[in-house]
Amino acid sequence: MKIIIVVPTYNEANNIEKLTEALFNLPFNDRHLIIVDDASPDGTGQLADRLAAQHPQKMTVMHRPGKFGLGTAYAKGFQAALDMGADVIVQMDADFSHSPEYIPEMVDQLQDVYVVVGSLYLPVGQVDERWSWWRYMLSWWANHAYARLILNIKALDATAGFKAFRRSVLEAIDFSQVVSNGYVFQVEMAYLCQKLDFSILEIPIYFEDRRIGRSKMSVPVKVEAVWRVWQIFWRYRHLQKRTVEV
Repeated sequence: MKIIIVVPTYNEANNIEKLTEALFNLPFNDRHLIIVDDASPDGTGQLADRLAAQHPQKMTVMHRPGKFGLGTAYAKGFQAALDMGADVIVQMDADFSHSPEYIPEMVDQLQDVYVVVGSLYLPVGQVDERWSWWRYMLSWWANHAYARLILNIKALDATAGFKAFRRSVLEAIDFSQVVSNGYVFQVEMAYLCQKLDFSILEIPIYFEDRRIGRSKMSVPVKVEAVWRVWQIFWRYRHLQKRTVEV
């Protein structure tokens, strides 16, 4: 089974080497890392190139000429993973908020479902103790009271960015129609997986604040997330469910 992990990067030079080492140490016989870098001014792309040169069978770096956003970065990485023959594709952040230690369990659970989500909102899921009450409430509102309510998403963590997919899931999604290019991309993917009737399992994770660097969650990204939810609802209102058997 070929497992490919897709990680978009922008200014992650202080994290990329440690993350790469952690992913290479996972107990898989056939795994590959795809970095999609948006011309990071801190040299993330160049550092990733050096790491890939040291591990050409384990790592690929894709360079984009500017900061074009999370959604299109994932779409580009997903297509590359499919072209490389991936059986399983994992998406995750580069800042260690998603621990690589969860990936073996996520991949194992794909024997029974089509999508596995690392969730903050299961009863035993946790967020970093350094989160302020305001940040937690904003996250809860965006997930529970807004995205899930408007789109009727069943998954408890509609905004989760830590997911593992069977290949057939990403083959079924027309990424030319995916409109979200910020963090609401995660909501759109959750909605599409549900609309296409792919079985989804959430597992609890501990979400750690980034160890190094600055968050990419800017005000424009938050504003985009608000109106994009309604656009997602309207665009896919006629999308038909698939009949899928595990």
